Amino acid sequence: MTEQPSRRLLLVHAHPDDESINNGATMARYAAEGAQVTLVTCTLGERGEVIPPELRHLTGAALGRHRLGELTAAMRALGVGDVRLLGGPGRYADSGMMGLPDNGDPGCFWQADVDEAAALLVGVIREVRPQVLVTYDDNGGYGHPDHIQAHRVAMRAAELAAEEGCPVDRVYWNRVPRSAGERAFARLHDDLPGLPFAEAATLDDVPGVVADERITARITADGTPYAAAKAAAMRAHATQITVAEPYFVLSNELAQPLFTTEYYELAGAAAPAAAPLTDLFAGIAETVA
Repeated sequence: MTEQPSRRLLLVHAHPDDESINNGATMARYAAEGAQVTLVTCTLGERGEVIPPELRHLTGAALGRHRLGELTAAMRALGVGDVRLLGGPGRYADSGMMGLPDNGDPGCFWQADVDEAAALLVGVIREVRPQVLVTYDDNGGYGHPDHIQAHRVAMRAAELAAEEGCPVDRVYWNRVPRSAGERAFARLHDDLPGLPFAEAATLDDVPGVVADERITARITADGTPYAAAKAAAMRAHATQITVAEPYFVLSNELAQPLFTTEYYELAGAAAPAAAPLTDLFAGIAETVA
């Protein structure tokens, strides 16, 4: 049996592109440092809105196949080689935005049995033995049903894995501290006249914004190859993202900052007493699985 690296990171995301926007710099850093980085994506994003006019003919399964190719290219940019689709490609369909009829599709992720989906993720945890798991908060960052469901499945899988003797040491949720968001949007408003984007989003459009004191860890990639890798990974998701560093737009065409420092809240933890950690594995015993 091949020994695994001593540090192992598992990320659970809803759709292709979520991983690069939220955690691209983090994934690039740990992959470059030799950690095992495993990404589990729960759907292929078949109901995503396509930005480039020449690709708008892609819908449904065809869009899902295309986005899987984008995900593969994004992971190459980040140096990540272990990418899984929860239950295999097509097991769970994109649920669409909250409140749409798509949410009622019996094959969509929102309708999945949480314990059943969590059991599939436990299989990955059993194999990889991650010390750290990263996912969304209980609102999925911004209320998308697939993000909420990814949170539920990831948290339940961590519980089930612990019960069978494969505990995950830490679960982190993706966050943005309010002060960092405010500074980034102030810069965006100053820079907007020179950007290829007509309008700016607001901080309320950014998922996972919380008070600064809730931040437990931060991974800073400013001025490093990891920041460039994150931007390259986001560009790979061309159906969903247009990048003009240090900004980007989604299909709503509203500019927002491309964060090269990524922030996390430790699930279930009280507010940190000291400065946030700069290593998600800090204080965790490194063991070979």
